[in-house]
Amino acid sequence: MQIPTRRSQQLRIHDDGIDSRLLTPKGLEKLKRTLRDLEDQRPQTVKDLSEAIAKGDLSENAEYTESKARLGRIDGRIFSLKERIKNAVIIEAPEGDEGTVQLGSTVTVLVNARQRAYQIVGPSETDPSKGRISHLSPLGQALMAHKIDDVVQVNGMDYRIIAVE
Repeated sequence: MQIPTRRSQQLRIHDDGIDSRLLTPKGLEKLKRTLRDLEDQRPQTVKDLSEAIAKGDLSENAEYTESKARLGRIDGRIFSLKERIKNAVIIEAPEGDEGTVQLGSTVTVLVNARQRAYQIVGPSETDPSKGRISHLSPLGQALMAHKIDDVVQVNGMDYRIIAVE
């Protein structure tokens, strides 16, 4: 018999078992800003819902249906954000072993005669177009624990580490 998991437990772990609580300080601030924005929108949505209810006949009231759905989405998102913020594990700037790639490091690599910089972050903050890769991605895993001048190979390409911050 399988015991059902609570919503808060589902938010902590992705379906594939990857811990999604890891956040950079910037990522945490972004979540808090989004939460504030949603909490600011909520009173107006409640007011819209109240006005729609006052118009009567809820069975054929599209404004009521839309306001109720919007309020449900806002409340669900607020709950989700509060849980993520409450359970966040902050990735601090790497300490100690300088020059070694760790979670939170910004790594500059040389690949195909081009320099590229990547910040190693948790899975929930990845954005490869902005140079933010997960420590669980193939490149992120390959770079972890390596030092300046090490060469790692991913998908047949050589990445030479030239700087670690």
